[in-house]
Amino acid sequence: MFPKPLSFIICISAILIACHSQDIKVEESQEALWDATEEWVIDDEDFEIVEEIGQLEKSLIDAGLVDVEEVISGIFVDLKYSSTDNFFGQDVYGDLTRCYLQPEVALMLKRAHQKLQQEHPGLTFLVYDGVRPLSVQQILWDNLDKPDSIKPLYVADPKVGGLHNYGVAVDLTLADSDTGEALDMGTPYDYFGYPAYPDRESQMLREGKITKQQIANREILRKVMKHGGFSGIGSEWWHFNAYSRKDAAEKFGLVQ
Repeated sequence: MFPKPLSFIICISAILIACHSQDIKVEESQEALWDATEEWVIDDEDFEIVEEIGQLEKSLIDAGLVDVEEVISGIFVDLKYSSTDNFFGQDVYGDLTRCYLQPEVALMLKRAHQKLQQEHPGLTFLVYDGVRPLSVQQILWDNLDKPDSIKPLYVADPKVGGLHNYGVAVDLTLADSDTGEALDMGTPYDYFGYPAYPDRESQMLREGKITKQQIANREILRKVMKHGGFSGIGSEWWHFNAYSRKDAAEKFGLVQ
């Protein structure tokens, strides 16, 4: 039997040795965990998600067209023909969700957007449609439940082609730059009736079909698009052309 003081010292020493051993084990465990973590560090490039490009989109890229969102930052795109929220009630673009235009038309749209940002910083563009390949135009033509004689009032005859088919026309509206919520223009997109006609705005205002504020919103859109070099048409407040049909045919080919 050890003397009491000696027993106390031995007991304390044993406790200190045990604690030290435990600290060593914890440190070794932490080092092992750190080493394991270090071993599994992966560069951000390894996590890059590569989106698969569909056949339709690939054909647009091969034709030399550009994604407008790659040219213009801060805009929104909601291709209505990639949904059923359109005049035909059909999704004809499938997995295509990006809007494509001829490169110089995309630059014109960029100038229009810059003008919009200068005069109305809280607004941006919400794009509904750009290039429309003839293959899609044919689907729309075939499925439009109207006599052939009046179909051209609603959709261009694919035998002739329209400006969308050249990639030089764009359908769009104004939207809140933070939320992407569209401004009230008086009618939805693809509304075929006098309330959507820029040429009939005075009459529609008198008849109470549209309001002064809705007309004011349309005028903002028309002003900035004109600044970019676009011209509108009399029957659709959302549609703008970069070139005439003659000029488009001379400068570009129809997108198949």
